[in-house]
Amino acid sequence: MELFERKIDPTKNLLPFGGTVNYYGKIFDQKRANEFLSILMQTIEWKNDEAIIFGKKIITKRKVAWYGEEAFEYTYSKTTKSALPWTQALLELKHSIENLTEDTFNSCLLNLYHDGNEGMAWHSDGEKDLKKQGAIASLSFGAERKFSFKHKETKTKSELILENGSLLIMKGDTQTNWLHRLPPSKRIINPRINLTFRTIFSR
Repeated sequence: MELFERKIDPTKNLLPFGGTVNYYGKIFDQKRANEFLSILMQTIEWKNDEAIIFGKKIITKRKVAWYGEEAFEYTYSKTTKSALPWTQALLELKHSIENLTEDTFNSCLLNLYHDGNEGMAWHSDGEKDLKKQGAIASLSFGAERKFSFKHKETKTKSELILENGSLLIMKGDTQTNWLHRLPPSKRIINPRINLTFRTIFSR
């Protein structure tokens, strides 16, 4: 099922059932989006991601960073990260999204994909530290990439194209019922940065 449409309605639920996904399209024009891409490339403390898979430590080519209003600890793929303090650019982006969506966020996980060879396998963001059924705001800068959803039980699939400067919101039961991924693509040679603003509970 192709979700992307030329006429974008951010109030439309892009999932057929069992969750809520809203696509706002480009919330920044190309010039401003490219400016943010450059700023984030230069000012974020990027590190290669680590994961424990079948008891083996894997280091990815993709780079990540974890920021928040407190030094939140966030554990996924059996590794734990401690949040760095907000940068000026991240605060500006956070406030822009909060004003647009009327949701609030206290943390952000960033991913840097250097080209289309780097992607993300099927997963859901259901870590226990995250607010249950809380909104996750996914902001994209750089290369346009396909983004896919798959229902955990029925295997129903849906996909859309995430544009430069665009915003996607996942909320409700989406993480409970659906997986999502960023499939690789050999034809994409430019980088993409994805920011997922979240609400995490400190302990």
